[in-house]
Amino acid sequence: MVDVFVGTWNLKESKNFDDYMKALGVGYATRQLGSFTKPTTLISVDGDKVTLKTQSAVKNTEINFKLGEEFDETTADDRKVKSLVTIDGGKMVHTQKWDGKETTLVREVDGTALTLTLTLGDVVSTRSYVKA
Repeated sequence: MVDVFVGTWNLKESKNFDDYMKALGVGYATRQLGSFTKPTTLISVDGDKVTLKTQSAVKNTEINFKLGEEFDETTADDRKVKSLVTIDGGKMVHTQKWDGKETTLVREVDGTALTLTLTLGDVVSTRSYVKA
């Protein structure tokens, strides 16, 4: 089921990302960089291990996980979170929890398009990617 997400995805369009970063507590200067950066996301699978790399001119991140198993993650904005990634109804649902807060990052593929929906409370951002 995770195979549909495998590949290299380039950011094409981003909506409401600054408000999402603000809700996370990201500072102004970092938000400005984040808003102008067009990252590439690489998703690969090796057995039951999934690797998700995000590469940009500003910062590169990599997480390795098994679906359905909680893991420790340090996010691009340096939050230390407990993460869980599952597949639910064809969507890759990534939940991050820290300091009594929770955000979800939901990836959904339609052909050569990937939509990432970021939700924190009532703040929702969508980021549209195209397969390279």
